Amino acid sequence: MTAPTAADKELFFGSRPIEDGLMQAELSVPGMKCAGCISKIEKGLSTLPGVVSARVNLSTKRVSVVWNKSDHEPPLIDALNGLGFDAHLSSAQERSEDNELRRLIRSLAVAGFGAGNIMMLSVGVWAGAGEEARALFHWLSAAIALPVLMFSGRVFFASAWTALRARSTNMDVPISVGVFLTFALSLYDTATGRPHAYFDAATSLLFFLLIGRTLDHVMRARAHSAISALQKLAPGGATVLHKDGSTEYLSIDDIEPGMLLRVAAGSRFPVDAVVVDGDSDIDVSVINGESSPQHVKAGDPVAGGSLNTTAPITARATASEKQSFLADMIRMMENAEGARHQYRRIADRISDLYTPVVHLGALIAFCSWLAFAGDLHRAVAVAVSVLIITCPCALGLAVPMVQVMAAKRLFRAGVMIKDGAALERLADVDTIVFDKTGTLTTGMPRLANENDAGMRALNVAGAIASYSTHPYSRALAQASRLSPHIRLEANQVAETPGNGLEAEIDGVTYRLGRPDWAVTLPAKQDADEKSCVVFSKNGELVARYHFEDDARPSARTVIQKLNQCDFYVLMLSGDREPAVSSFASRVGVSSWQANLRPAEKVKQITELTASGRKLLMVGDGVNDAPALAAAYASMAPGSATDIGRNSANFVYLNDDLNNIPLTIETARRAKTLMRQNIAFAILYNAIAVPIAFLGLVTPLIAALAMSASSLVVVLNSFRFGGDTQRITNLKKRRDLTKSLLAQTQAQTQ
Repeated sequence: MTAPTAADKELFFGSRPIEDGLMQAELSVPGMKCAGCISKIEKGLSTLPGVVSARVNLSTKRVSVVWNKSDHEPPLIDALNGLGFDAHLSSAQERSEDNELRRLIRSLAVAGFGAGNIMMLSVGVWAGAGEEARALFHWLSAAIALPVLMFSGRVFFASAWTALRARSTNMDVPISVGVFLTFALSLYDTATGRPHAYFDAATSLLFFLLIGRTLDHVMRARAHSAISALQKLAPGGATVLHKDGSTEYLSIDDIEPGMLLRVAAGSRFPVDAVVVDGDSDIDVSVINGESSPQHVKAGDPVAGGSLNTTAPITARATASEKQSFLADMIRMMENAEGARHQYRRIADRISDLYTPVVHLGALIAFCSWLAFAGDLHRAVAVAVSVLIITCPCALGLAVPMVQVMAAKRLFRAGVMIKDGAALERLADVDTIVFDKTGTLTTGMPRLANENDAGMRALNVAGAIASYSTHPYSRALAQASRLSPHIRLEANQVAETPGNGLEAEIDGVTYRLGRPDWAVTLPAKQDADEKSCVVFSKNGELVARYHFEDDARPSARTVIQKLNQCDFYVLMLSGDREPAVSSFASRVGVSSWQANLRPAEKVKQITELTASGRKLLMVGDGVNDAPALAAAYASMAPGSATDIGRNSANFVYLNDDLNNIPLTIETARRAKTLMRQNIAFAILYNAIAVPIAFLGLVTPLIAALAMSASSLVVVLNSFRFGGDTQRITNLKKRRDLTKSLLAQTQAQTQ
């Protein structure tokens, strides 16, 4: 076996071990653009010796490769270069900028400027300009078209050249060939004094194609990954306590299992750890999505990314940064997103057939005319006309234009689309999976037994609670009716981390908090400490306060509507079983599961997907991010965490659950219009290609026909217009008309 090269060593150290001698490498491939790239890369890498699997994530432009450590390091970078893609090992700290969008917009602006000016010169030619004026206009058009093609055309030329170098093809190849031949033929005709030139056709072609390419890129870019936001939950490092008592701040990469960590109040745990010393309340919403903090003490485990809220803690690291709970969540999201983007959009599926058919048609036209007419110029002109008239402008606009109109309609309703492909997937969903806390509920606890204790006790408890930021304290303070004579100074109230609040009022000691801490005299304790706060006076029980999370106002109505539309509705929650069961019965959810961690939610979604169901996941928390990424389509409310919003395909800003059925209805309407547009594009080609093949159109007429087909697609997409209420009213009128007609027919009979 040959000695490993520098690239091999870089791959080895840039990969991470997973299991059974397998390694996983993450490669950045910025040149990926479509489903064809996904197929080409995955097939190309999977054939390499030692490679177990290769999975592409199109939104992050990354490839995850699993390879066998017992074999020689596979030449992944060289293989990708051979396929026509530049690649390098990706870093977890990479931050991508959308330079591609800026490049497309600049190219679109230049193409539009050039096409407009050349079209004005062409009008002068069509108006009957003299021979000298016509020649001048043609040369001016050539002078404008050349820099336009060099600048704006590179979007397609570079992609086509990359594919050809790799001995393959893509949709940009016939586009590039058509534009280049049109310009070359026009330049030849201008130089030889012929009456016609087609510089306007070449530039207009680029302009229309760039419109479709830019719209498509904007919709795809909104599907950006939430992984970078999730990584921000982990601090850059932590204070490590050494055996000699000294402390040192170490980077998170240098923290190893067994090290003692000091985690201040307000800081996050960098890695998984177990508490050694201290008591505090921990925000574990990253794990189970519940807003209620969890009390931890010596011996309790804490997951990396959890937030220490009340008191300093000393903890012993039990995992490295790469093996922590937070790292597992990031890997789950990467795998889930990679699987989600295996979905191939309608236009992408059709494009597989487009390139070979167009090339073959143009080649047959050229050979036929050259053989039968013996005129090289005529044969080239006909071949160019075939390439132009079949140019995928209508196909390129068919999907993006509908997506833009759907986005406009949903925006009016307060829903943002982040992933255009998800609009197509959403139209096919048959199962709706809800998170509970923050999605079907308001996410804030409310005092459930306000009238069980005396108002005087509630007022005093509320006054004490106002000095704490604990969710239960805020709920008590909000529920209390503070009497004018209850005035507490800050020095009268002390908070014991993990236990509760203590106050001295007129020589009386009041405690508000955990039952086993607040009540010191013999009394019956409440078994359910997680949902109960007690109020005591001199150690004697005064009142027990229970809390519950309110359902959103539209929760029950929306679930009933979804059930009536034959959707299978399921609720997955990290909350306790009694709370989930009670809430499910209140809102009408018949299927639910409780006590689920993020990985278990993903497992449930994966199993349902494997059974043939197409799921819409609706969630809001950090713990829901992997499940949102794993689902067939996903939604999050505007009140969700940043990571929850970034992971979802759709975000409804006003937190109104009625937006869920509205978005599904919009997606189904959009898919219908997309299919109509694509059907028209196919019909147009079926009619136009034979006409161009017979030599009945010039390249200019071909360009005009292509532009007309694009215009028809755009106008059909505008049929999406109209708000939800207008469409609802039309449906009501249609139903009423049908009913009246039926009554009239019955009376006639």
